[in-house]
Amino acid sequence: MYKLGWFSTGRGGGSRTLLTRMRDEIEKGNVKAKIEFVFSSREPGDAEGSDTFIRLVESYRIPLVCLSSKRFKASAGEYLSPQWRLEYDREAMKRLKGYNPDLCVLAGYMLIVGPEMCQHYKMVNLHPAAPGGPKGTWQEVIWQLIESKATETGVMMHLVTPELDEGPAVTYCRFSIRGELFDKHWEEIKGLSVGEVKARQGENNPLFKLIRQEGFTREQPLIVATVKAFSEGKVRIEKSKIVDSKGKVIKAYSLTKEIDEIVKGK
Repeated sequence: MYKLGWFSTGRGGGSRTLLTRMRDEIEKGNVKAKIEFVFSSREPGDAEGSDTFIRLVESYRIPLVCLSSKRFKASAGEYLSPQWRLEYDREAMKRLKGYNPDLCVLAGYMLIVGPEMCQHYKMVNLHPAAPGGPKGTWQEVIWQLIESKATETGVMMHLVTPELDEGPAVTYCRFSIRGELFDKHWEEIKGLSVGEVKARQGENNPLFKLIRQEGFTREQPLIVATVKAFSEGKVRIEKSKIVDSKGKVIKAYSLTKEIDEIVKGK
């Protein structure tokens, strides 16, 4: 059975929804995998949101390992400094000793993973753009897409490496941001700079909201489809390279067709 490590701070509803979606797909037999453990960077009593997440994990009877970044912060010096991250990750790996996940998924994990941990585990993380697309937060990505008058974007899972957000794309899907749904909103901002759009409407701009909606709709399915592809041997990570079922090195594994079918089926 393919073994997953699930890393999440568990701060909000999105983290719970992701875990539930993954667990449900496994329970239905759609994904041949097992969540070997959930690691949370919060402990009971840290925050209401994470307490709810912890109770959810316990209700699923999934082994849970917690290490409060808040409490570790108090005893380990400067919060989020490279040294702090190193010490925190070492303690986390010590607590996870005995687990041997085939793949670790960062799903709402709010800490930067240090070099030792991401070299110890094969870890993937979500980024709200297609390979070669804009970097940054999802908000920054969308503004860059609008500024460049892009015709398409996407969502990808990338390998976690010591260089923040620089790991190679592992899986991805693409979608158009032109056509019937989008064209009228592009026309509405024709001739305006991104700065003017931000000043007038900000994130309430209809084009901004539509791009976000289409991307968000694909994020959960992509995470599930990525785990499914790994569990079936269609894609894997070897020495920080992405390879297909035949062992051939590839730039990334496209899941566009699968995600389009899921989105259209909703």
